[in-house]
Amino acid sequence: MSENDRRDEEDLTYAAAGVDIDASEAATAALVGAASAVGEDPDTDGEGALDGEYAGLVDLGGTYLGLATDGVGTKLLVAEAMGDYSTIGIDCIAMNVNDLVAAGIDPVAFVDYLAVAEPDEAVAAEVGAGLNAGAEASAVELVGGETAVMPEVVRGLDLAGTCVGLAAEEELFPGEAAAGDALVGFRSSGIHSNGLTLARKAATREHDYDDPFPSDGDGDGGGGGGGGDGRTIGDVLLEPTRIYTDLLGPLREHGTHAAAHVTGGGWSNLARMGDRRYEIDDPFDPQPVFGFVQKAGNVSDAEMYSTFNMGTGFVAALSPENAEALRVETDGRVIGRVETGSGVAVGGVELRP
Repeated sequence: MSENDRRDEEDLTYAAAGVDIDASEAATAALVGAASAVGEDPDTDGEGALDGEYAGLVDLGGTYLGLATDGVGTKLLVAEAMGDYSTIGIDCIAMNVNDLVAAGIDPVAFVDYLAVAEPDEAVAAEVGAGLNAGAEASAVELVGGETAVMPEVVRGLDLAGTCVGLAAEEELFPGEAAAGDALVGFRSSGIHSNGLTLARKAATREHDYDDPFPSDGDGDGGGGGGGGDGRTIGDVLLEPTRIYTDLLGPLREHGTHAAAHVTGGGWSNLARMGDRRYEIDDPFDPQPVFGFVQKAGNVSDAEMYSTFNMGTGFVAALSPENAEALRVETDGRVIGRVETGSGVAVGGVELRP
């Protein structure tokens, strides 16, 4: 396809692909509001329970119990197309434990929920192997789970889970970035487990999942997966989500004010650290998969940064001097700063609030 033909083809957005983030957030707010109203104890005014940005917290008396729940999303459809379910369990663990890490909580135990149209021992074994690998990598215990057979509800399968963690009150991140803070970013492993509805639509416009991933990552030509490693497009999309539990110690040691797990909503997640201005002027370079998705789907820069992690999966806000110490101790790097005002700008790309 020529460049002119590409420009004439409709630009893809996350909403056009089928996921409207604004509508999703409104529905979530309605659910939380209704559930809170039903469960509210008028005698306690909700004391002892906190709704954090990434995890729910319950005060046990000096120690906080943290809970996070999440699933793998439409990455499952790539796994189904590839006939490879070996890594989605890692994604399921990662999406949950990383949310706890963003709150300053040590993940402890995990339960999974697998819903299937029909039982398949081989698929279940692959899912279980991935869950075990994710649990080992994050040092959590797999303490149980549930498999539900629901042929009238589920077409293939769905995988979700819940993680429980603990933290002393002084170990929790305050949760508010301060103007003047530096932002330390940590590399992602790739597309992680969000935005796959948009990525899938873009990737399959002119390609199949089992096509070789373009060597230059831009969708033109053959070769290996961004590094000539012979991977297919499906393999690259299935790259499992990085687990960030190893950062908890250094993040606490160096006085992290707030942290963000860059998931659904992309870089807009930084706004969860407080109503400030987040200026990112030195982000990690996006992996080739993002260039491939952007070109294949004619996706704008703003839409890419509002949907995907673009190479940076976790961000912490802390004082500049502590940021430098954190950088030295970890694989992170200073990618930007916190200012007064509001909004998020990444490399000059302004994201809508």
